[in-house]
Amino acid sequence: MKVLAIHPSGLMFTKVFLRLEPLGLEIVAGKAREAGHEVRLIDLQVESHADFHRLVRSFQPDVLAFSCNYLANVPEVIDLAKAAKAALPRSYVFVGGHSASFTAQEFLEHGEGAIDCVLRGEGEAVLPAFLEAVASDREAVTSVPGAVTLDGEGPPPRFVTSLDESRPARDLLRHRRKYFIGVLDPCASVEFARGCPWDCTFCSAWTFYGRSYRAMSVERAVEEVAGIREPGIFLVDDVAFVHEAHGLAIGEGLARRGIKKEYYLETRGDVLLRNRDVFRFWSRNGLKYMFIGLEAVDEEGLKKFRKRIAMDRNFEALEFARSLGIMVAINLIADPDWDRERFATIRQWCLEIPEIVNISVNTPYPGTEIWRTETRPLQSLDYRLYDIQHAVLPTKLPLPEFYAELVKTQRALYRRHVGWRALVTHAGIGMRNLMRGQTNYVRMLWNFDSVYDPRLQLADHSREARYLMAPPPAQRAEKVDPRALYVHPPQGRRGRASLDEAGERFVDNTRMGTART
Repeated sequence: MKVLAIHPSGLMFTKVFLRLEPLGLEIVAGKAREAGHEVRLIDLQVESHADFHRLVRSFQPDVLAFSCNYLANVPEVIDLAKAAKAALPRSYVFVGGHSASFTAQEFLEHGEGAIDCVLRGEGEAVLPAFLEAVASDREAVTSVPGAVTLDGEGPPPRFVTSLDESRPARDLLRHRRKYFIGVLDPCASVEFARGCPWDCTFCSAWTFYGRSYRAMSVERAVEEVAGIREPGIFLVDDVAFVHEAHGLAIGEGLARRGIKKEYYLETRGDVLLRNRDVFRFWSRNGLKYMFIGLEAVDEEGLKKFRKRIAMDRNFEALEFARSLGIMVAINLIADPDWDRERFATIRQWCLEIPEIVNISVNTPYPGTEIWRTETRPLQSLDYRLYDIQHAVLPTKLPLPEFYAELVKTQRALYRRHVGWRALVTHAGIGMRNLMRGQTNYVRMLWNFDSVYDPRLQLADHSREARYLMAPPPAQRAEKVDPRALYVHPPQGRRGRASLDEAGERFVDNTRMGTART
């Protein structure tokens, strides 16, 4: 069969700070091709809807596979699915991805027959069998693990047997040089491990994977990096190098082969402090940038988000990263309850530290614990506002003033680290990128004010919403049974077999608040 894989358009932050290759969709496309299907892939982050419609007409796919990892993309995916189904009535349209897994029934209802199935969980684990059912007996689709249709659903989603089987079809992307993160331009994406064993209240990574943590073999990880042409690599692991020996072995394997790249990764402050040796090694071998989700600058905020790490440990982690010469970006979560004084305090604190600071807005998402426990009423069920840059909870300040303060804070931090004053510091990097024909980083210097504009964010609330999200339960729970949130059924310790016993104890002690390294 002919299979067309589609990634939807980018969100606000992708228009300024980063644009990442659609690694998950590339993995799914690679699995479909291994099964003998003819596969094309289009990424609407870098191509247009007109490009999509032309490809549908010229390629005439039998199957259209939409990826939906972000809730704000739901309306776009539904509209494209309806357009494709109208053009190719006999085609089979299905949706997969992170957000789709938590909103499967809504997708089907909104699709009004244009979406045949939502495939929950790790799609590559069952894709060959799924496509075989589509080709031979579409009614048999409901027997496939993770498949949800209007006629029924299959068994619970299933994990891929081994991450070593995940071989992304990177060659299917037509515009590889369009992907970057900050000064890493161009930048590819790589996955060494999947899942998160912690349980922050605002996050759905752990609920998607059932608190599992699985790692790629060292040999396969080295092979994957060795096959990448781009000089920059973003490590997409939810928490990098939780298992110190695994991270060190990959780094040593790359060093032995003389593979030189520049890396950007995400991790936790306590992981950084516990596994100092692996981060020291990687800092000598290309690790230049690191993202740490601090989330709050006080103990009350950390407790609210259940980060399981004390503030002094976070500050110690930042000091250690500075000692390695690693540029750190941190995230703080702005609550809609913030007033002008709180914004001013946060601005002052952020301007006094050397780290890059990103501000996101506290947003309850389906699949997160706070979706079930947040008692403040949601102000909108428009999917498009669920992008952590809009307020969907009641704001203490009038909404126009909240956005004005939010953007004022973001702009101050942006101009300090990325704006024209900072360009003097990064002039060499920018020139080097331009000499290679790479303009993503330089272009973003112009983009901030046209994207992050409080008037535009406020106007977004007035747009007609043709698709509304199903609301959370009317009766908010004080405590949620995690089993009610999981996409993949939890496997207990077996689901974290990639962690050694010391690593498992560290995670458990952290979650109980007793870890100290």
